[in-house]
Amino acid sequence: MRLQGKTIGYFVAQEVEDLEFWVPVMRLREEGAKIIVIGLDRQPVRGKHGLEMTPDVSIEEAPTASELDGLVIPGGWAPDKLRRNHGVLQLVRDMQKAKKTIGVICHGGWVPASAGILRGKHVTGSKGIKDDLENAGAIWVDTAAFREENLVWGRVVEDIPAFCRELVNALAATDA
Repeated sequence: MRLQGKTIGYFVAQEVEDLEFWVPVMRLREEGAKIIVIGLDRQPVRGKHGLEMTPDVSIEEAPTASELDGLVIPGGWAPDKLRRNHGVLQLVRDMQKAKKTIGVICHGGWVPASAGILRGKHVTGSKGIKDDLENAGAIWVDTAAFREENLVWGRVVEDIPAFCRELVNALAATDA
């Protein structure tokens, strides 16, 4: 269990892409990580395909960057809701400033774009947000998954296995 002792924040909001939430959560737990599901509030949310997720904490109650080893931002339509919240954006900025691992897949890239942390960074995600990421100053790369510094990127649902490999490797490479 390569992630034993690691605590990972995992954002969730209405219409998250179910697989981009559940598959990496299960993979991280399989490696021993403690997952804290962070919502805009504590109310259960439904994914795009009808699965329900219940946040452990609201963004106001969320751990700070110093208490987290990593943060994951799944896609779907949830990132469009998450990026409107000051607390969400501040946690992303704080994680970036601390060089903690931030995993982003599909439409999740909207959140770090709105947080203003992408200028000059290589990124991927759904082609539907390519222009948004480039307009945020990022450099688009059309590949399944990769890591650049502390940022881990996954393109779309079909690339979840590659995203999970990159994410686990990035988190395992950091000190607990």
